[in-house]
Amino acid sequence: MPIDFHDEKNKSTYATRSVAKEWMDFIEKQVDIKNKIVADIGCGGGIYSRAWAELGAKNVIGIDFSEHMVKTAREKSIDYPQTTFQQGNAEKTGLASSSIDLVFERALIHHLVDYNNNFQEIHRVLSDKGYFIIQDRTMENVTLPGGEQHLRGFFFECFPKLIDVEAKRRPTQKQVETELQQNGFKLVSSQVFCETRRIYDNFSSLEQDISARTGRSILHELDDNQITFLVNTLRHHLSHLSPIIEQDYWHIWVAQKNR
Repeated sequence: MPIDFHDEKNKSTYATRSVAKEWMDFIEKQVDIKNKIVADIGCGGGIYSRAWAELGAKNVIGIDFSEHMVKTAREKSIDYPQTTFQQGNAEKTGLASSSIDLVFERALIHHLVDYNNNFQEIHRVLSDKGYFIIQDRTMENVTLPGGEQHLRGFFFECFPKLIDVEAKRRPTQKQVETELQQNGFKLVSSQVFCETRRIYDNFSSLEQDISARTGRSILHELDDNQITFLVNTLRHHLSHLSPIIEQDYWHIWVAQKNR
């Protein structure tokens, strides 16, 4: 069954990773973050909120609809005084109009039925010429084959039913670009991005991560027996590697408020 983001037992599932250096480098090439006010919508445990702070943002406001996620984000970000966290959702953030320089949404829009309400809300809260950065997967990203670094591909090769789950929720590149433009944004860039998700010292560390379904909502569609089958498949392909470098493929859209 799908992950329940409101369940306290899932409060840390999106809080324990560190952001990869290549993501930091990519963002710095897109926008000037220094002394800017950033809103991280759908912040989960605050992983990327903290990254924005490290990039030099003046303030970072993390927003999530889960009370437990917000609580975890606050606990994990105690050493980042420029971060604050509050409950809200993608369509009603609770932010003041024209108060934000940059809005970031990672792995969020595929949870939305209609992007328009979210995009209109982001347009409202952004300052003039403010930036909107979306990071999510398209079906082209999802259906890439599994390999020694692209572990996620094995999920779908083992369980083709997961492709049907993804097809119902994943955006297309054109869909996002069209709806951004229809909601008052100018597209600045649109590109595929490969990001290191995590580096595991050995297969046992990966097995523990997969078995716990950590940070992977799609794995909540599988029962425990299916997770065991997946772990055994991954063992067959990856157990000889040390370390194991897991990479994910994403699409990143950078847009600017146009009016």
